[in-house]
Amino acid sequence: MVKKSGVSENILGVLRILMGWTFLWSFLDKLFGLGFTTTLDKSWLMGVSPTQGFLQFAVKGPFTGIYQALAESVIVDWLFMLGLLLVGLALILGIGVRIACYSGALLLFLMWTAVLPPKHNPFLDEHIIYGLLLLALANFKAGMHLGLGKWWSKLIKRNRWLE
Repeated sequence: MVKKSGVSENILGVLRILMGWTFLWSFLDKLFGLGFTTTLDKSWLMGVSPTQGFLQFAVKGPFTGIYQALAESVIVDWLFMLGLLLVGLALILGIGVRIACYSGALLLFLMWTAVLPPKHNPFLDEHIIYGLLLLALANFKAGMHLGLGKWWSKLIKRNRWLE
């Protein structure tokens, strides 16, 4: 018989990996133009900005001006893509999960503020739900389950903030 805590820990590990795949998939699709949300001709490898179209034409709400001003920034493109890649890899592997979760939650919060109010609800959408899930994963040490978190924890034992 499986202990309930073991089941809960495995669920945390699976949720962490799934959230990691969500970030990593977004990175891969935007980089290679796999045809899901980004076509090949609009991929980053073809020289197209992964953020410009969204920031110029899709943002709405009280922060529109701020986001549109960022639309042509190469730095914003690199930060966005590196954020997707690093958050995704860290969550999948179970290393640096605390930083990845907080960074991912911040990225999701910024994406939420770019489309206020959300399309189907006055304030709530998947960005808020995913962000809260990431904060929960960070606080429940989800990196210790189904990944390299235990090994990583021993490696960085004097720097717990890197867990």
